[in-house]
Amino acid sequence: MSYTTLRYRGTSTLIILGILSAGLVGLAQADETCVSPYSPKILGQEDVAYVWTLGVEGIGDEQDKLVTVDTNPDSTNFGQVIHTVSVGGRNEAHHSGYTDDRRHLWAGGLDTSKIFIFDVHSDPAAPKLEKVVEDFVKASGGVVGPHSFFALPGRMMISGLSNNADHGGRTALVEYTNDGEYVETYWLPTDDNLQGAEKTGNYADGYGYDVRFLPAKNIMVTTSFTGWSNYMMDFGKMLTDEEAMKRFGNTAVVWDLHKRQPLKVFDVPGAPLEIRCAWGNNYCFTTTALTSKIWLIYEHREQGWTAKEVGTIGDPSQIPLPVAFSISSDDRFLWVNTFMDGSTRLFDVSNPFEAKLVETFKIGSQVNMVSQSWDGTRLYFSSSLLGNWDKKDDQDEQFLKMYRWDGEKLSKGFEIDFYEQKLGRAHLITLNARALFDGNMASVPAMTGALAATRSDD
Repeated sequence: MSYTTLRYRGTSTLIILGILSAGLVGLAQADETCVSPYSPKILGQEDVAYVWTLGVEGIGDEQDKLVTVDTNPDSTNFGQVIHTVSVGGRNEAHHSGYTDDRRHLWAGGLDTSKIFIFDVHSDPAAPKLEKVVEDFVKASGGVVGPHSFFALPGRMMISGLSNNADHGGRTALVEYTNDGEYVETYWLPTDDNLQGAEKTGNYADGYGYDVRFLPAKNIMVTTSFTGWSNYMMDFGKMLTDEEAMKRFGNTAVVWDLHKRQPLKVFDVPGAPLEIRCAWGNNYCFTTTALTSKIWLIYEHREQGWTAKEVGTIGDPSQIPLPVAFSISSDDRFLWVNTFMDGSTRLFDVSNPFEAKLVETFKIGSQVNMVSQSWDGTRLYFSSSLLGNWDKKDDQDEQFLKMYRWDGEKLSKGFEIDFYEQKLGRAHLITLNARALFDGNMASVPAMTGALAATRSDD
């Protein structure tokens, strides 16, 4: 028997709960270190990786699918695809996220705005499509492009990318129950409707992209990207369209988490994408796709919540296009992927106000998502950014690659060619473990409920 630690980042403390299980296990949402603070944290070896994959015309069944890969080094199927679930048609498969009890994985399509809910607890090695939410746009009041899925106690917060009025970047957060029932829509603040928020810079564009929580500070943070008319456009065509290039977000917003009320709007020029929040500290990082910067969102002693540029990623004039990144569990490092040069960069952020480049590693002709194990010794990379933005011809590599990190170098553990196996374009990676539901997991919802009870809605 081995000792497995579950961690919860609560509203005021880090609660550590030890349980006995059949083996060390690991779990992730986008990457293990960016799981919702309201979800149980399981440390150890992941057994499977789920890859939310875009269907491609003329390849395999041409459908979006959830691909399961065996990641347990003791398995005879290590590094192999062991299961797939196709969802019917092509929806621009993009991001996914677990519910707070880890029993279901929600995955969205940016084109059709459908949401696919998979049962990942009955048999983690063989997920089942349990429910499809097809009325997201209607129920939400016009939100298009469900992007991030981030768990609250018994709820799912979903960030949108667009709207059905003009297919631009104006959008909202949308809250659902874990059962897939609509709760409420929270539109992002704009110049003509700040909703009580303080505009601290030049912009209040109402654009959205990612969402994350800092429960200890009762804070929710959102970033901004672009609308349907841009993300569904051919990338090369968009780069030469002057009007299209004006339609990118330049803001981050800090919200009152409990009231779902926007508090401050900050200028973060150049399309701030992913957000990664620290585990032992109350701040978050974001990176800007078009200006290649690292920004820190933190609480200043005098100014209150604010945003500050703290690092540069590559040569901004070359637009390396920073995309996904991952924070280490000790808050010391960031792995930052740049799509155009197919590289990942390791930054030392032990001083969060000064991100220092440690090393650059080439992963492929293009790279998008990165996921890391809690102990930081395993990293997973996937290739697809968006169906119409991926590179062309022989530069359009589609893969899942796993590397081991020893603190100095990356060594490849396995690689799967998604085109060769007729699977499609590999996008988001989430990790799971068969032993997750084998132990005494009855304590998980009780603990989550205890955390929720400490919140105040006043």
